Amino acid sequence: MAGPHLSQNIDAVLLDLGNTLVSYYQATDFEPILERCITEVMSLLEDQGTSFLGLDVQARAKALNGERPDLRVWPLRARLSQIFADGRESLPDELLEAMSQRFLEPIFATGKLDPEAVPVLTALRGARFKIAIVSNTPWGSPGAAWRAELSRRGLLDRVDEAVFCTDAGWRKPAPQIFQRALDGLGVEASRALFVGDDRHWDVQGAVAAGMVPVLYTPTGPTGRTGPTGPIAPVASCLTIGRLSDLLALLGQPRISPQG
Repeated sequence: MAGPHLSQNIDAVLLDLGNTLVSYYQATDFEPILERCITEVMSLLEDQGTSFLGLDVQARAKALNGERPDLRVWPLRARLSQIFADGRESLPDELLEAMSQRFLEPIFATGKLDPEAVPVLTALRGARFKIAIVSNTPWGSPGAAWRAELSRRGLLDRVDEAVFCTDAGWRKPAPQIFQRALDGLGVEASRALFVGDDRHWDVQGAVAAGMVPVLYTPTGPTGRTGPTGPIAPVASCLTIGRLSDLLALLGQPRISPQG
């Protein structure tokens, strides 16, 4: 059986964050959220006396809404400086920090914790699997802010490592970000399983890094459709419809979701 077999060969479980443990938004829905993020930053700067008369800030932001093809991280601070500095001297670090925080507020506000996330992580830890979260961040936003988000969601204390693209300097599916987490856990890639909702970033990235991929295709609160219940092979990898299915995959008892 798949579950007991994997249980005997897996020492660590690595998971994506966005739309795996916490649902935020789909990529196709990001543009209006980006507008709100930039509006928040503009409000902060206007409160400090900055004028944007004749400067189309939203158009500048839209022009920067993409990622580098080589998968190197393009940091949020660099983008904000390019949008708002307008040829002036570099913005001070303290201001950029405040701008980054305001930028992220509309994104964090969209988050909805999967009701099975905490009990599944707790069960995995109880079964002595090492656990890590490995995630890209929108616009290369800083890992420290996302670790604070994990803490607010009750997730940070339930994992051994939390690695974001800005920590590694590379975005998924680049193998460097996965390897950083594996090194932190002290686990070989062949002994690790990676769970994520995206076939490119998560499944292909995990395969390239040498891990066992599991595609998460939930239904319900996130509004995305996918199989639920039994684990089934999809495109050369396993798929689960609920986070608790991961426990069955690893030969562990099921849990009751939090209400």
